[in-house]
Amino acid sequence: MNRKYTELQAFSYQILFWYRSNPRELPWRGTKNPYKIWLSEIILQQTRVAQGMPYYHKFLNNYPTINDLADAPEEEVLRLWQGLGYYSRARNLHACAKYVCSDLGGKFPDTYEELIKLKGVGSYTASAIASFAFGQAKAVVDGNVFRVLARYFGIEKDIASSRTKKEFEDLADQIIPKDCPDEYNQAIMDFGSRQCTPLSPDCPNCPLQTSCFAFNNNMVKDLPVKINKTKITERDLHYYIIKCGKDWVWKKRGSGDIWEGLFDFPVKEKDKSLKLPIWESLEGEETHFFEKKYRHILSHQKLNATFSEVEIPTKKYEELSKWCNEAGFILVNEDKIDYLAKPKLIVNFLTDQGI
Repeated sequence: MNRKYTELQAFSYQILFWYRSNPRELPWRGTKNPYKIWLSEIILQQTRVAQGMPYYHKFLNNYPTINDLADAPEEEVLRLWQGLGYYSRARNLHACAKYVCSDLGGKFPDTYEELIKLKGVGSYTASAIASFAFGQAKAVVDGNVFRVLARYFGIEKDIASSRTKKEFEDLADQIIPKDCPDEYNQAIMDFGSRQCTPLSPDCPNCPLQTSCFAFNNNMVKDLPVKINKTKITERDLHYYIIKCGKDWVWKKRGSGDIWEGLFDFPVKEKDKSLKLPIWESLEGEETHFFEKKYRHILSHQKLNATFSEVEIPTKKYEELSKWCNEAGFILVNEDKIDYLAKPKLIVNFLTDQGI
C-alpha cells in the first residue's frame, strides 16, 4: 500500500486544520498523565463519549491514582462499571492496575512495544497512550480511523481481516506527523466521529471532499467493507425473584459466560434445569406477584428475559437459607442490594420496581 509522501502529508495537514478549526473540550485531553489517558481509553472502547464521560469522572473521583485503583476490591470496581457493558474491560482494568503497581513500581511503560504487553491493552490503546502521554509517533486505528482511511484512499478490503487491519495500521503510521502525533491522533478520531460519520457523513462540508475516493466514486455508503460479522445468538432466560421478608436470593455469575463476576437472580434457561426444592415443601404457600418480560441486546447475544417474583413465608427462612448454601446462592438484605455489581438488564428491572 504505497502512497506518495505529498499525498499523505496533504491528508494529515487537512485533518489537523479541520481539528484546529473545530475544537472539542474533553477532560482527558490536555493531559500527559498516562493513568488518566489509559483510563479514558479503556472506558471509551466500544462506548460513546457521552456515555463514557460520567464513568471517567466517577472512576477518577473514587481512584485518583493507579495505586488507589489497584487497592480497590474487584467487586467495587465492577459496581462502578455497572451499566457500561463488556465487563471484561473492568476486570482487565483492575488486573492491569495491580500489575503496574506491583511489578512496575506504579509507572506505565513509555513505549508502544511495552504498553501492548499490558493486560487489556491492544494495539489501539497502546498507540493512544504512547502518543498522547509520551509523544511517540504511533498512529491509532479505531473504527473512526478505519472509516476515514477506507473512504478517502478507496480501500475496498474487509476490515475484519487481521491482514487488512495490519495494512491500515501501516498506512496510518506513514501518515502521522512526527512533530505532533498526539494532536493528529485526536484529530483523525474526532474527524471520523463528527464529520465522516458511519451513516450520515457531512460530505457537502468536508474539507477532503475533492480528493476523497469514496465521494468521487459514489461509494461513501460502501466503505469501509466489513464482511465477517459476529454471529448473533438468542437466549431465553427466566429469572426468579425469591424474597423472604426483606432478604432476596442472589447468585454471583461464574466464568465462561456473560457478566462474569456480577450478581443476578436464580435463572432457568431454555433446555437447562433449575431445581428449586424449597418450593416443593411450601404446599401452596408461595405467592407469585407478577411476571415481567424484558429484551436486552448485547454485542453477540439477544436476551429474552422473564422475571417472576416469589414470596417465601418468613417461617421458611431457615429452610431457604440452607437451600441457598447448597445451591450456591446468597441471601442479601434489600438495603444492601445497591452495593452488588449487577448487569444492566438487572439494573433496569430493579429501576422499574423503584429499587
